[in-house]
Amino acid sequence: MNVSSPAERFCQEHIHEVNTGTMERPLEATRMENSTSSCFLMERKTRVKINRKEVMLAKLRKSCSCTPKKLKNFVMDFLPVLQWLPKYQCKEYIWGDVMSGLVIGIILVPQAIAYSLLAGLKPIYSLYTSFFANIIYFLMGTSRHVSVGIFSLISLMVGQVVDRELLLAGFDLNDDAPSALGDGSLQNDSQSNTTAFNLTIAGMNAECGKECYAIGIATALTFVAGVYQVLMGIFRLGFVSMYLSESVLDGFATGASLTILTAQVKYLIGIKIPRSQGHGMLVITWINILRNISQANLCDVITSAICIVVLVTAKELGDRYKHKLKFPLPTELVVIVVATLVSHYGKLNEVYASSVSGAIPTGFIPPKVPHFNLMLRVAVDALPLAIVSFVFTVSLSEMCAKKYAYTIRANQEMFAVGFCNIIPSFFHSFATSAALAKTLVKTSTGCQTQVSGVISAMVVLLVLLFLAPLFYSLQKCVLACIIIVSLRGALRKFRDVPARYHVNKVDTLVWVVTMTASALISTEIGLLVGIVFSMLCIIVRTQRPRTALLGQIQDTSFYEDDLEYENLSSVPKVKIFRFEAPLYYANRNYFLKSLYRLTNLDPNLEAARRKKYEKKEKQHLKKGDHTTANGLGIGETTLQLVPKQIDFQVLVVDCSSISFLDTTGVNTLKEILKDYKDLNISVLLACCNPSVIDSLKRGGYFGKDFGSMQEMLFYSIHNAVQFAKDQKLPADCSV
Repeated sequence: MNVSSPAERFCQEHIHEVNTGTMERPLEATRMENSTSSCFLMERKTRVKINRKEVMLAKLRKSCSCTPKKLKNFVMDFLPVLQWLPKYQCKEYIWGDVMSGLVIGIILVPQAIAYSLLAGLKPIYSLYTSFFANIIYFLMGTSRHVSVGIFSLISLMVGQVVDRELLLAGFDLNDDAPSALGDGSLQNDSQSNTTAFNLTIAGMNAECGKECYAIGIATALTFVAGVYQVLMGIFRLGFVSMYLSESVLDGFATGASLTILTAQVKYLIGIKIPRSQGHGMLVITWINILRNISQANLCDVITSAICIVVLVTAKELGDRYKHKLKFPLPTELVVIVVATLVSHYGKLNEVYASSVSGAIPTGFIPPKVPHFNLMLRVAVDALPLAIVSFVFTVSLSEMCAKKYAYTIRANQEMFAVGFCNIIPSFFHSFATSAALAKTLVKTSTGCQTQVSGVISAMVVLLVLLFLAPLFYSLQKCVLACIIIVSLRGALRKFRDVPARYHVNKVDTLVWVVTMTASALISTEIGLLVGIVFSMLCIIVRTQRPRTALLGQIQDTSFYEDDLEYENLSSVPKVKIFRFEAPLYYANRNYFLKSLYRLTNLDPNLEAARRKKYEKKEKQHLKKGDHTTANGLGIGETTLQLVPKQIDFQVLVVDCSSISFLDTTGVNTLKEILKDYKDLNISVLLACCNPSVIDSLKRGGYFGKDFGSMQEMLFYSIHNAVQFAKDQKLPADCSV
């Protein structure tokens, strides 16, 4: 029997006071590392109980109250431009904002015209989108450097929905099919498509042609996506973006880039194939391309080759000498101007049947409310569109804010991008997002504030009002070249796969799965597959985490994995087990199997073996045989009830990596405590965080009055080991 020291009795008395309620605050005791016979008391802070009902009612009353000051703050928060514009330092900021705005505007015009191919819409709608997005973000955005507007990935997602709905409505997806432009179209056309779609709006039937129906689908999709984003902002659901890891986003962008590239190949070589829809679009499109490769238009092939060489060369030179250039070379604009002049004066459309952009009218179409019936058809498609648009915008905003040392409001960014979709949808525009390439150009050309967005919008407005008809003869293959060259960054991710694999194999697998699903199935399904697969990887890693037995670093109070480090010494009669994950229902069995395997002892099997042996001994005694089944005398049986020799008497569980316990986790620890106790093996817990300690207390691990807590719980592994050494352990741990 061990005699308690005065210090131990002091600890026990104080713990008893806590348990009997004579002290107001809970105390936890443990022994000092330097002196195993003394202990110190850890006093937990008193948690103030919060009446959640009253808090919710108070917040509700505060949010429902309306005072002039509160109304002013609401308007100022909703329109951040009212806060920063009065403080605008014109002399310091104006030159950088004007230069970056002009450069982005010059880049934006050709990209907007090109990305209309991805969206399956006329170029004028892309210009509308770029104009309104820049104006609205200027009013509502909190990032000074983000370029919001048309984005290739978003355009692709819009185009896939538009193509699907056109196909379901019976329209021909061939780009060169004649279209009937009914009510709400840009101009009247004597030719009509073979199919017209009847819309019932406010009790009136209106015949709508292909182009009218396509932009109707796009605006309805954009409006619903914007509503989703605003609702996410109201309910503060921005945390959804946390489930899109960097590997998922990179894989999604790369897979979508392969889809974009595939969709542009037919324009590069000038063949006419149907626009593929549904799952496996990439494979089907390549099959159709190879089948029709003999019909390639030589004029388009030569033009594409020249444009790609010029664009890639200019981009590479720009990247190499960007530190010497004050602003990026407007290569896309130069290529478009030269190609348009060559196409116009060379009559490439008439002589060589090269496909051109066609008429781009000037001015604005009267605003129109998106059709509610169409909203119902695209409500599901709008959700991934809203999430991807928001995630790219916020991630780029945070990147710029961190780089230039200012703050953004993520929730306001959600409102901003939401209204960048809602309001323009009334003006025949489609979904927008922040774009990485244009954002990087914006920062490199001296952008200081959101004023640069207004300058870019003015450049687009100039094209909308006066210059748009000049692009009539622009070949579609030139636009396809601009799109493909803009994918360089995403496609270069393939070069990073070895380095990514070296850093983290699981993240690389997530990237590959997301990229493959996005390319081979569809972009929306690929995003969903990536999210689900990345979460499954996390679950699997917590289900089968690293486990180890620890050894002591010589002449120190530290312990490490004896399989990973050399020259570690084992502690006699003590096993130290580490489990590197939360302990919950999904990994309970793995915890027990790993513990039994590493300690080479399953207490349940040992208990069963002992019971079986005792039963045989009783049978021998009843028969009057004074020798046991092993040929030993009765007095000797107590020494060898079980043949197996147990080489430890204390099990220390290192809980430093266990972040939480659920009910199953607590019951698992209680189970091993009981099972090992039946074998006269003590179980000590070390390095538990307060959350784990509270779970153990609530689960009754330390007993009803916590009386044995100071002998079961330790604040370091060394404390637990020293405590185990101080116990008078028998020389042989077998019973």
